[in-house]
Amino acid sequence: MLRPDILNSYFAPITGLPGIGPKLAKPFNRLLGRPEGARVLDLLLHLPASTIDRRARPTLREVVPDTVVTVEVHVDRHVPTPRGSRAPYRVYAHDETGDLVLAFFKADRSWMERLLPVGETRWVSGTISLYDGIPQMVHPDRVLDAAGLAKLPPIEPVYPLVEGLGHGHVRRAVDAALGQTGDLPEWQAGTPALGFHEALRRVHQPADTEDAQPLGAAWQRLAYDELLAGQIALALVRARTVKQAGRPSIGDGRLTGRIEAALPFALTGSQREALVAIRADLASQDRMLRLLQGDVGSGKTVVALLAAATVVEAGRQAAIMAPTEILARQHMKTIAPLAEKAGLRVALLTGREKGKAREALLVALASGEIDLVIGTHALFQEGVAFRDLGLAIVDEQHRFGVHQRLALASKGDAVDVLVMTATPIPRTLVLTYFGDMASSELREKPAGRKPIDTRAIPSDRIDEIVARLGTALAQGRRAYWICPLVEESENSDLAAAEARFAELQAHFGARVGLVHGKMKGAEKDAAMAAFAAGETQLLVATTVVEVGVDVPEASIIVIEHAERFGLAQLHQLRGRVGRGDAASVCLLLYRRPLGEVAHQRLEALRSSEDGFFLAEEDLRLRGEGDVLGTRQSGFPGFRLARLDVHGALLDRARAEAAEIVENDSDLSSPRGVALRLLLHIFERDVAVKLLSAG
Repeated sequence: MLRPDILNSYFAPITGLPGIGPKLAKPFNRLLGRPEGARVLDLLLHLPASTIDRRARPTLREVVPDTVVTVEVHVDRHVPTPRGSRAPYRVYAHDETGDLVLAFFKADRSWMERLLPVGETRWVSGTISLYDGIPQMVHPDRVLDAAGLAKLPPIEPVYPLVEGLGHGHVRRAVDAALGQTGDLPEWQAGTPALGFHEALRRVHQPADTEDAQPLGAAWQRLAYDELLAGQIALALVRARTVKQAGRPSIGDGRLTGRIEAALPFALTGSQREALVAIRADLASQDRMLRLLQGDVGSGKTVVALLAAATVVEAGRQAAIMAPTEILARQHMKTIAPLAEKAGLRVALLTGREKGKAREALLVALASGEIDLVIGTHALFQEGVAFRDLGLAIVDEQHRFGVHQRLALASKGDAVDVLVMTATPIPRTLVLTYFGDMASSELREKPAGRKPIDTRAIPSDRIDEIVARLGTALAQGRRAYWICPLVEESENSDLAAAEARFAELQAHFGARVGLVHGKMKGAEKDAAMAAFAAGETQLLVATTVVEVGVDVPEASIIVIEHAERFGLAQLHQLRGRVGRGDAASVCLLLYRRPLGEVAHQRLEALRSSEDGFFLAEEDLRLRGEGDVLGTRQSGFPGFRLARLDVHGALLDRARAEAAEIVENDSDLSSPRGVALRLLLHIFERDVAVKLLSAG
């Protein structure tokens, strides 16, 4: 669907704004996260981090030290920097209540004399501190005459910046952007106190400090718009998938009974509950769209297999899609022996299956000789056809977009969809990103999982860790050593996997293996297989081992630069150990000094192994985009809404979106047409495309 012309001024390139040429465009594109070229809309949605209140106009006697003030002073004399000295250039000034020294480093004398002429009155704005008991202002933000003061905004927004940009650049660009864009038809119900454009203007040009704060009326209006756009998009996806008639799949228990009998453990209560809900969905006339959340090691794969077997019993096929080849192969390893005992025909399809083997697999899939296929996104490529796909299971959903979920579901007729995540998601995020789904949780660990001893250790004690590892390896134990990046980049001081691998290899020789995301699939598999077989005992790895890798013999994990990981990710990594009989240890290596948030994160991890509790903590400490890894994955995070502040608006947005889609499913009413503008503005393009596709 084409973008309506009324939005052209919002989607125009920022290079059309006065003063932004090719040179300034580069840092603006970096700041706004648009390497391909930022637009006016990106600039308007870049909201201030704080404000400076320049309304405080005290006398020098009334000044509170270390606050931003604007004072009127009489300029008395200049004391230039002596030649060869590092002392600042000083200007002495006073008002009727006291004296003030203005200090400037590396100042040019003739310029200073024009800026602050002796004998004249000037207004200076900045932070006054006491220096040897005398009030001093170093590098004032503003030096103004009466005419300049009249133009000074009483409250100035302070923006997040990148190198190459100052606040002045951003403020001038935003002012121009507000001037070039205008009002849009109202999409909110009733007559809100502020329109969309007026709310943007008020946040960027605040008349009061509250205007530029997340709890202010203007920001709340914009946050609600963003939440509403997201919820309408989800509601439209749900309406298009679930409301299409489903095809009931009712199993007879012959395969699931054999699988359960072959399991080395009994199903947990929450696994049974999830299966009851899934089977009810499969048997109903509506299509299933369900989220299955499980904590580390809670047994999601077994639930997925039993769900797939139910569909196969009903004469149809199932598919499990994983985000990485390592994870797809891990699922295959877990599922294959159980499937074989039950007589379930399983195959693996990733980008690596080539030539005749791939052809034969595709023929078997299309003819129905394969009951369950496990693979990566290769599954929804053209040329992959099913005889009758009944259930699509998507693992680690947050690594895939909604459109990929739909692409796999479109491989069959009325396909049921089960989405799994091993990263427990806070309730507000479930509503935000998965509001179109029913939800089941696996909170219990299978019997016999031992607690993991988690310790935080400063990285300057790394030699002790290596020595202790040597003792453990000599006893035949296996360990992971996790590094955040693959290789040293110019601007990074991170301990890189390759450098760490070389150092540990110098200590332990051939017992050390390496796996990272830049290796070819076959190399990764070989490294993982060697570790699983015990040929290597210490595996140096990047976060490719975060999810799903299962080596029960591994009982030690060292996580380097733990302060740089999110809490949910640390919990995932820790879950790679504690899977076997040996007592397990997780060592969190951190670099001093530790910031307050990083300290709270490591403390939370030491105190709890409950992924659902840690997910809520992670949200509290970091914000939603990082929790789901969406800052990196291109998943639609929020630009304006902050769930810690605006979470209460989410239920209202969800209810309103449901009502809108129920009463105006193709958004063709006058309000619906305005809501289409909203979907464009917040780039919920999946929903816009669904509308155009009917």
